[in-house]
Amino acid sequence: MTYAFGIVAALLTLIAIIELTRRGTLRERHALWWFVGGTLALIIAIFPQILTSTARLLGISIPTNLAFFVAIGLLFLVSLQYGAELTRVEEKLRALAEQSAFQDRRLADLEARLNEKATDSNEDAP
Repeated sequence: MTYAFGIVAALLTLIAIIELTRRGTLRERHALWWFVGGTLALIIAIFPQILTSTARLLGISIPTNLAFFVAIGLLFLVSLQYGAELTRVEEKLRALAEQSAFQDRRLADLEARLNEKATDSNEDAP
């Protein structure tokens, strides 16, 4: 029963990742690490002896510790990817804010000149 729960949970995770990607809610480059994690979870749920033998091969006494280590590693990679993406977005946002401020200043200068010309032409009118 425990294995069935793991298999169902991993399958639901993979289905959710695929559906979010299909709908455009989750971009492919962001879905990659989640898909890797879901696939690993499914493989381990179907073949739990893989986790045990891999842990033994790496000298880890408790296989669950290996699962947690891999999960934390995947979460670290996802976090790193999001941090890099956030940095790129912040840089683009800063550039757009500077461009917008420049355009606002330019528009204000043009409006001021237009108002001066309108005022000058009104004063010249008899």
